[in-house]
Amino acid sequence: MDLQRAKQIFSSSSDIDVKYNGDSVWIEKINEDNGTANVHLRGSEQDKVEVEISQLREVQ
Repeated sequence: MDLQRAKQIFSSSSDIDVKYNGDSVWIEKINEDNGTANVHLRGSEQDKVEVEISQLREVQ
């Protein structure tokens, strides 16, 4: 995924499925300066991780 699409998904009111390593995640924050995003697994806000935006995949 690229930075622009990650920002669109983050600001969208729609429920857009995003995967990280095969798991569905929510994007919590976009870190534009270093090209990362803070995400957590859907259904588990405790498993938060910072990942490269390029490692995120949108499921269509």
